[in-house]
Order: sequence, then C-alpha cells, then structure tokens
Amino acid sequence: MARFSRIKACQVMTETGIVPVFYHSDLETSKQVLKACYAGGIRAFEFTNRGDFAHEIFGELNKWAAKECPDMILGIGSVVDAGTASLFLQLGANFVVGPLLNPDIFKVCNRRQVAYIPGCGSVSEIGYAQELGAEVVKVFPAGNVGGSSFVKNVKAPMPWSNIMVTGGVEPTEENLTKWIAAGVACVGMGSNLFPKEIIAAKDWESITQLCKTSLDIISKARNK
Repeated sequence: MARFSRIKACQVMTETGIVPVFYHSDLETSKQVLKACYAGGIRAFEFTNRGDFAHEIFGELNKWAAKECPDMILGIGSVVDAGTASLFLQLGANFVVGPLLNPDIFKVCNRRQVAYIPGCGSVSEIGYAQELGAEVVKVFPAGNVGGSSFVKNVKAPMPWSNIMVTGGVEPTEENLTKWIAAGVACVGMGSNLFPKEIIAAKDWESITQLCKTSLDIISKARNK
C-alpha cells in the first residue's frame, strides 16, 4: 500500500521540480543511486519498469527506502497496462507513470487513491487525462512533440495544467531554465542525470552534486 497520498505525491513532485527516472537490474546499485539523489535534495523518484524482474527490484528498493530515505516518494514508471500497475501498487508504488495514456490504469490507480501520470503528446490527450482525474500530466517525448514552446502554448488556454516533461531534459542552466520559463510543474530526467560512466565508476557523490546543481538552477529560474 502506498505510504503517500496522490495529492502529497504530486505536491512533492511539483515542489521539488525534478523527478529522476532510473532503472538498473542490480538492487545495490539502485539503492546507492536513490540514496545519492536523496542526499542531493530529491524527494520524488521514478524507478522504471524496463527489465525482467523489475518488480522484484522495486519491491525491495521500496522497503529499503522507507527506512533509509523516509521522505522519498518512490513511484514506478514505464507502465502501459492496468495489470502491471496493479502489480506495482501491491508493492507500494506511491505513483504510476506511463509513456502513454491508458484509461484502464486510471481505474486501478483512482480506486487506490494513487497518482497516475500518463504520457501525453497532444492537447487533446492532456485534456482527456485531466478529465479522467490526472493531477499531473507528462508530456512525452517532450523534446520531440514541440519542446518548451508546446508547453507554453498549452498553458495559455489551459493555465491549470500541471505538466511534467520527460525526454529532452538536460541538467544544464540553459535547458532547465527554458522549461521552467515555459511553465512546467516539474521535469523528469533520466540518462542525462545518470551518465553511464558515473554509474559504472560508482561515483555516487557526482550524482548528488548533479542533483543539487540542477535543483539550484530550477530554484533560481522559478524566482526570476
């Protein structure tokens, strides 16, 4: 059962500004990455369902995080069907993210009061997701469906929209400032936050520093 309500999960995601997106088949590596992000100020983390037995890794990681990173809200990503969503809800997922919008996942998540953040690539999909109860919608792949100008133009007639962008997000001042200026609620960041060489070298401190730097950039951009 989720430890955090869907309102709390969405609130923390938007307040923090960054949701790391990560998958690794090794539990210990996943723990160290999660802990490094936590030390860097991250409080919402998306572990992705991208490998065999990902649910087993997630289940153990979530139990570990509850003790070692108590304020971290851990969710599951890359979910495309209701059955998979149900499996991860049983393992305590605090939010569910997908690359697409599946109404059946809303039924499963809404019943448990768990946030579902569906992937949307058009204004109509964003509106439909909101109709089904989405507190936050994910524009994906953000760099390919129009970039920051797409977000800005959606927010003009639909200012109530809380948009998370994933895909095309980089931990640089130029990139992050652009997204914040467009009006995103938060960004999802994967490989650019976790370079392969850093993971291979187990340089967890570099991940912590990258998180801190990125959060500082977002804070400054929001206060402009």
